[in-house]
Amino acid sequence: MTNLPIRFQEVLQLTNLGIGSNSIGFSTLTMESEKYICIRETTPDDKNNVVIIDTDNPSQILRKQMKTDAAIMNPKEPILALKIGQVLQLISIEQKMQLKSCQMQEPLEFWKWVSPNTLALITSTSVYHWTKEGNSDPVKVFDRHPDLQNTEIINYRSDSTQNWLVLVAIHQRDGRVVGRIQLYSVEKQISQSIEGHAACFANYIVPGATRPSTLFAISSRTQNASKILVLEVSKGDGPNFQKRASDVFYPPEIGASDFPVAMQISEKYEVIYMVTKLGYIHLFDLGTANLIYRNRISNENIFVTAFEESTNGIIAVNRKGQVLSVSIDDKNIIPYICNTLNNLELAISMACKNNLPGAEGLLTTQFERYFQQGQYKEAAKVAADSPGTILRNLQTIQKFQSIPPIPDQSSALLQYFGMLLEKGKLNKVESLELVRPVLAQGKKQILEKWLNEDKLECSEQLGDEVRPHDRKLALSIYYRANASDKVITLFAETGEFDKIIAYCKKFNYKPDFMFLLQRMANANPMGAADFAVKLVKEDGGPYIDANQVVELFSARNMIQETSNFLFAILDGDRPQDANLQTKLLEINLLHAPQNADAIMGSQKFTHYNRLRIGGLCEKAGLYQRALEHYTDLSDIKRVLSHAGHMVNQEFLVSYFGSLNPEDRMECMRDFLRTNPRQNLQLVVAIAVSYSDQITPEAIIAMFESFRLYEGLYLYLTQVVVTSTSPEVHFKYIEAAAKINQFKEVERMCRDSNYYDPEKTRDFLKEAKLPDQLPLIIVCDRYEFISDLTNYLYKNNLSKYIEAYVQKINPVNTPLVVGALLDLDCQEDYLRNLIMSVRNMCPADSLVEQVEKRNRLKLLLPWLEARVAEGNIDAAVHNALAKIYIDSNKNPEAFLLHNQFYDSKVVGKYCEKRDPYLSFVAYKRGLCDYELIEVTNKNTLFKNQARYLVERQDPDLWSYVLSDQNEYKRSLIDQVVQTALPESTNATEVSATVKAFMDANLPNELIELLEKIVLEGKEFKTAKELQNLLILTAIRADKSRVTDYINRLDNFDGSKLAPIAIESQLYEEAFFMYKKFQFNVEAIDVLITHIGSIERAHDFAERCNQTEVYSKLGVAQLKAEMVNECIESFIKANDTEHYQEVIAAAQRKDEYEDLVKFLQMCRKKIKEPAIESELIFAYAKVNKLAEMEDFINSPNSAHIQVVGDRCFENGLYEAAKVLYTNISNFSRLTSCLVKLGQYQAAVDAARKANSTKTWKEVSAACIDAKEFRLAQVCGINIIVHGDELEELIRQYEDRGYFNELISLLESGLVSERAHVGMFTELAILYSKYKEEKLMEHLKLFYSRLNVPKVIKACQANQQWPQLTYLYIHYDEHDNAIQTMINHSIEAWDHVLFKETIPKVAKLDLYYSSISFYLEEQPLLINDLLSVLSPRIDHTRAVTLIRSLGHLPLVKPYLVSAQDQNVAALNEALNELYVEEEDYESLRSSIDANSNFGTIALAQKLEKHELLEFRRIAAYLYKKNNRWAQSVELSKKDKLYKDAIQSASDSKNPAIGEELLQYFVDQQNHSAFAACLYTCYDFLKPDAVIELAWRNNILNYSFPYLIQYVKEYTTKVDQLVDDFKARQKKTEEEKEQQNIESSQYQPDLTNLSYGFAATGGMLALPPAVGYQQQQQQQQMYNPNQMMGGFQQNYNQYGGF
Repeated sequence: MTNLPIRFQEVLQLTNLGIGSNSIGFSTLTMESEKYICIRETTPDDKNNVVIIDTDNPSQILRKQMKTDAAIMNPKEPILALKIGQVLQLISIEQKMQLKSCQMQEPLEFWKWVSPNTLALITSTSVYHWTKEGNSDPVKVFDRHPDLQNTEIINYRSDSTQNWLVLVAIHQRDGRVVGRIQLYSVEKQISQSIEGHAACFANYIVPGATRPSTLFAISSRTQNASKILVLEVSKGDGPNFQKRASDVFYPPEIGASDFPVAMQISEKYEVIYMVTKLGYIHLFDLGTANLIYRNRISNENIFVTAFEESTNGIIAVNRKGQVLSVSIDDKNIIPYICNTLNNLELAISMACKNNLPGAEGLLTTQFERYFQQGQYKEAAKVAADSPGTILRNLQTIQKFQSIPPIPDQSSALLQYFGMLLEKGKLNKVESLELVRPVLAQGKKQILEKWLNEDKLECSEQLGDEVRPHDRKLALSIYYRANASDKVITLFAETGEFDKIIAYCKKFNYKPDFMFLLQRMANANPMGAADFAVKLVKEDGGPYIDANQVVELFSARNMIQETSNFLFAILDGDRPQDANLQTKLLEINLLHAPQNADAIMGSQKFTHYNRLRIGGLCEKAGLYQRALEHYTDLSDIKRVLSHAGHMVNQEFLVSYFGSLNPEDRMECMRDFLRTNPRQNLQLVVAIAVSYSDQITPEAIIAMFESFRLYEGLYLYLTQVVVTSTSPEVHFKYIEAAAKINQFKEVERMCRDSNYYDPEKTRDFLKEAKLPDQLPLIIVCDRYEFISDLTNYLYKNNLSKYIEAYVQKINPVNTPLVVGALLDLDCQEDYLRNLIMSVRNMCPADSLVEQVEKRNRLKLLLPWLEARVAEGNIDAAVHNALAKIYIDSNKNPEAFLLHNQFYDSKVVGKYCEKRDPYLSFVAYKRGLCDYELIEVTNKNTLFKNQARYLVERQDPDLWSYVLSDQNEYKRSLIDQVVQTALPESTNATEVSATVKAFMDANLPNELIELLEKIVLEGKEFKTAKELQNLLILTAIRADKSRVTDYINRLDNFDGSKLAPIAIESQLYEEAFFMYKKFQFNVEAIDVLITHIGSIERAHDFAERCNQTEVYSKLGVAQLKAEMVNECIESFIKANDTEHYQEVIAAAQRKDEYEDLVKFLQMCRKKIKEPAIESELIFAYAKVNKLAEMEDFINSPNSAHIQVVGDRCFENGLYEAAKVLYTNISNFSRLTSCLVKLGQYQAAVDAARKANSTKTWKEVSAACIDAKEFRLAQVCGINIIVHGDELEELIRQYEDRGYFNELISLLESGLVSERAHVGMFTELAILYSKYKEEKLMEHLKLFYSRLNVPKVIKACQANQQWPQLTYLYIHYDEHDNAIQTMINHSIEAWDHVLFKETIPKVAKLDLYYSSISFYLEEQPLLINDLLSVLSPRIDHTRAVTLIRSLGHLPLVKPYLVSAQDQNVAALNEALNELYVEEEDYESLRSSIDANSNFGTIALAQKLEKHELLEFRRIAAYLYKKNNRWAQSVELSKKDKLYKDAIQSASDSKNPAIGEELLQYFVDQQNHSAFAACLYTCYDFLKPDAVIELAWRNNILNYSFPYLIQYVKEYTTKVDQLVDDFKARQKKTEEEKEQQNIESSQYQPDLTNLSYGFAATGGMLALPPAVGYQQQQQQQQMYNPNQMMGGFQQNYNQYGGF
């Protein structure tokens, strides 16, 4: 299987996703692409669903309940097409809305998406196309060919341009399936009918063409031949495609039943996939129609396929629900074609076109053969067509370069490059080799043309070649090759700094911007500042640290640029910019304070160092800004004391808001203490502004402490308006009074609602103001009338009393009068005062004040005057009534005729003086309860009774008749004896009776009614009163009811009888019903209440009414008198209660009598329940013949239900007859099982075809040990996965293991075999037949539930099988762990090595290393070669070292050393030292630097071998430990190494020490060699002294000669340079003298002044400054905040 040219796998199993097998078919399942599968299913409860499965996420199934005839999904988008009748709809699943719909005029036979935008609709006569865009209806494309009539359409295809269409149909003829295809040309509008079963289109580039042709492939199977045909229907721009044909082989054993059902073409591989109905797949080459591969992929019929774009293969669904995928295997297809088909030409062609491996040897051999034969053009073509770099490499180019040129012919190399350019894009090596000669010839335009056509592979090396010739072109190449360093370098060289940022953002590249900025700052400061701003503010930035930029600019004294940069980048107020904000303000405060003031005024920055900036502001004279920044009170006081008058007052007021209340008060006190008059307005303004924070009380205390009442008044004038503090308002009144603002005092007393009235009253009394109006206002507002009257009366201010009651507030006259009365004021003065007020005074208050002082007669003139004026005030008339009553001036007449007095008030006044007058007053005013009370107290019951009867008030009656009224009996006597007999008004009588009833006085009511009804004449025949009399007797005196029934004839018996029943007077109720001929109600009383069925039976016999018999029958039914009730119901001909009768008969088991009743009922009504019960009654009395005759005759009985009842009651024979009648084979099977007829039960179960039935029969057969029959049942059970476990449990519980295995083995050959069967059989093999388990796993792995089998193998300790499962289930971690833990049984080296790279848990790598070192040490390097790319080498080496097996893994260490890991290098170096392999050690040190060099050097310097000590010196030298290196070389007399180390150190001390060593050793040659080698850094004086002292000057002379020559040259250069600079200085002085003579200084320009330069002497600008100033971009904050201008001079100031 591993060498097959195809990849074959099962993508999905639809039945595992809950799709029923009945929903998997051509008419219910559609698949337009690999993305969606759409299924129309019907659930067991007859609900229709549309199921959509996304193959990328099959677990998330979309199931929608909808009734539809067909459904199909768009191949690309989540759009569902539905067919409901002849209505078509397009539904967007994501948007959950209908996109469009249409109504077809004829039935739709087939439909298919020919593109993501077009849906093809095929009817019986025509083909339509319907686009999903817009609102258009389907458009007719062509008519169906007559040959396709009466056929079944199975497919419809189009080419990529939809210019060619093909319709595929099949039909039966002569016992075989015949295919018919209609090919239609849209352009020519003609059709052709072709015999065939499958067809499709493809785009194909014919060799020699550039534009593809359209090929048409068709496959057919006839009686004579089976062929596949490929022909051209639309020509490209090349030669014609030659028609190709090939035979199709069908196995003889399948006969003529198989035929092609689908074709799909992979244009990438140029392969035709053809699938047949019986599951065979054929692969053909598109260009030649040659067969590539054929095999069977499915044992089930395949009915739908689609092209699988992800694999360039085909995806298909078979009847079993398997979704199968077949595609080309890139690794095996070429070897298969070469080795199996032996078609080398096809192998080379396919490998070259698709860049597939496997044809390398063929291509190389073919190329070499052509090249040796001199066929260079053919060789070039082979190389150009070869995939990858097999032949397209430097060696091939060199071969073509070595061919000698042929006169009059282009060189072979040019022909080769021409073919490459014609074929496509050159690779990196080819591009370089082609460009070099082109550039040498200066033909840049050709190079540009190739780049524009994308013929060259751009690389950094190619750019380097082009750069010397054309920078722009090189930049383009670098750009395409992603050579970022080179691109940035070129941009910087050309000054295109803007493009640098754009490029870095686009490619996420991060160059050294600081280096670029340094270079730019030297050449263009303003440009550098702008560039720095862009680097900081650019999206995705900042790309540079702003602090570094500030340091860079500041170091170069770029003040203006620094300020510009900082202001530009600080576009937000962020805490992290605090230092930058501080720096910006510092620069401007030191050089341009006005700029700093404007910046701070904009409030743009808040996070800078405020203390530091505050100090600078104070020094710069910006006192307001200094105050804004200071927080220490001493600093604030200092500024205020020195410059407070120089600061704007509004600012100071606002500024004080930033101080805490304590500091604020202290500063205000300082202001008042130093100069109160000058600072008073400021302090008042501050106090007003911050009154709430300081509190008005504190401010008032402050002003009072300085006795500044004017300031206090000014402050409170502003505060009192909004304050609600009583103290504030009082202090304002006090301050206004003290500064003689009396009008303000009056206004405040009148308008304010917050001052303390008592405190204010007392203050005004003490103040003795010239006008008492404020005091009057306060006392009037707060009702201090008595105090006011006392104060004014005692101080002889009577005029203010009169003015108050007459003009200010007459309403308070009663209080004033009362107070004067208390002061014993004269009555004449009081009468005159009261009369002066007239009717403005409230009468009730005045009367009250006078009356409580017993001086009421004082008011008589005033009251009579008011009545004379027509006053109707109740208080006035009440007072007059009281005066008349007391004086006995005909009070009763006044009470009866006066309409304006208050009855309650006057009545209350009369109660103790004259009760009758009180009754008169209360009666006149309808004062019910007051009247009741006074009549009760004074025994006026007769008056009270008459008043109650006349009043007719239920609430009042309820009150007097309540039990709480102790006078109730006296009142009732007067009502019965006097009041009611006197009345002839029926309404009054009725109201009185109702009152007695509501008061629950039945005995008194009876007494009353007997007097009216029985003794009276006027109301004797009143029906309501008779009803009421009987009703009252029922409730109060039941002994009188019978007498009343007999004596009275005009009562309502039908209404009174239920009331009597409620009172348990059943006999009286029966007599009432009987008296008025209500027989049904009468018998109901006998049955229900009296409970005498015998009396009821006698009563019914006398009445002889059907309704009465029905009532009797119901009663007898409830009494379980079944026979009697049936007799009564028959007499009544009543079938209403047949259900209760049936139930009662069932309880009593009286089926013989029930038959009679049911026969009567069946004659009257046709109810299924009656007929069903009649059948069951026949069964119960064993009348099976009558029952069978009945069910065979027309009836509406529920035979199924009756059969179930018979079955439940053990009547199996009767149930068998019933189930047989209705063909219920499932229940019939159960009956047969109960009867022990197993063979018949199996036959019935086969007809029932129900899983439940099969299970029942199977269980019975297993218990009966009928294993043959049980296996027949089991075969039909195990195909249902849900039932499998239960069946297995039945067999296993009974110990029938072999029979169970035999059952499952026989079930595997079934077409409906599923995963569960294969899985459970594997588990059974694991438990009972382990020898068969591995074979089963290998044969059916793809059809197993692997996790379940894994659990079984774990439980049964079957480790090889468990390992196999883990590996194939991609649980490689568990597979490796199993092989390690159970190596004796499960370990296999090849398998282990193939599996270990796939594990996810990295710790297993190291566990496997330990495992191999312990058990398989000889194979450890083979394992490590696989693990090397994946493991942490440091951890691996540490592990191996700890186990002591480091020498064993030396091959691994050598192979992995190229990764330059410290642990690897150290371990390998350690092995080299142990093996004394100094050459390998030196190579390792040179090639890999990542190891502990010093530690190794220290170890090697003591080694006994010289070469290792030399390596130690070399290591010291590499680590710049020159002295140790030289010293070690000297010890070993390796003078050349010592001299070289000293030279590399560039250290004069080391060189001189080495020279001294050579002198001491008298090695003069080495001394001379050291001088030559270390010449650059040796000091001449030390060399000459050493040589002179040791008499070796001859050896030092070469050094001295060279030194003298070098320094002579330097001196000559200095002299020349000095002369040139001297000449330039003289010329500059002469030019300055000329300009100075022409310059006139402007003394008015402060920029040159003493202050502007910070105390420096001002000088005129430097020469050329004006030109420089014009070129620079000046910092102008006015553009942003409307601020200021600045001037910059050469001294760094503004």
